[in-house]
Amino acid sequence: MTSQVWSGIHPQAIVDPSATIGENVTIGPWTWVGPDVEIADGTEVLSHVVIKGPTTIGRNNRIFQFSSIGEECQDKKYDGEPTTLVIGDNNIIRENTTIHRGTAQDRGETRIGSNNLLMAYVHVAHDCVVGDDTILANCATLAGHVTVGDWAILGGGSMVHQFCHIGPHSMSAGGSIILKDIPAYIMASGQSAGAHGLNAEGLKRRGFSREVIRDLRRAYKVIYRQGLTLAQATETLETEFTDTPEMRLLIDSLKQAGRGIVR
Repeated sequence: MTSQVWSGIHPQAIVDPSATIGENVTIGPWTWVGPDVEIADGTEVLSHVVIKGPTTIGRNNRIFQFSSIGEECQDKKYDGEPTTLVIGDNNIIRENTTIHRGTAQDRGETRIGSNNLLMAYVHVAHDCVVGDDTILANCATLAGHVTVGDWAILGGGSMVHQFCHIGPHSMSAGGSIILKDIPAYIMASGQSAGAHGLNAEGLKRRGFSREVIRDLRRAYKVIYRQGLTLAQATETLETEFTDTPEMRLLIDSLKQAGRGIVR
């Protein structure tokens, strides 16, 4: 990465001299890039975008018009500390998306992984961690301190309470209000959201074998159909099921459920 490579930056864009801009970066008109911002090679920023630092944006992202990236958070405890936002590679961030930096009271960093699709009007609050290959559909809203696992899908208008974990390969229906954790592989919907089966179709599309999906269906019944507490269900999965990577991912998502799980 080299600093101040001006090729592809529109003359009506405003780029702070201290910003670090990679090769083959496009920045559209009326976009403002502030100090302490790094944008890596191949990223395209369209018009009317505001990017504030400290923010690091990886390679080959596309950020659409009217998005606000790296703004200070809406937490009243925030007092101007130099917290950060880190965005990985190959993300698509659509119109009017807002992503805020972290807070000193938590990890001090908001992080977006790679290969994600954030549709229009998505909000990612302070200290959130979004993994890789996720889809956050239009108007999905993450409160502060939320974690979204790899390959998760949040339907349009989903609203996630602070400190919730959205497990890998899980899915929420549009309009869901998520007040507790969604374990890995689970589909959830409702206001407030409850569990509605295994995300089997999504797992098939991602190449999970029939045997793995069969075992995950059995695990779902242990968690949701046998009247067990979360601790009892977790113990049953650990003692009665083969310790495969897929099962371990499910068990780990149950163990980190600080707010309890959707039921």
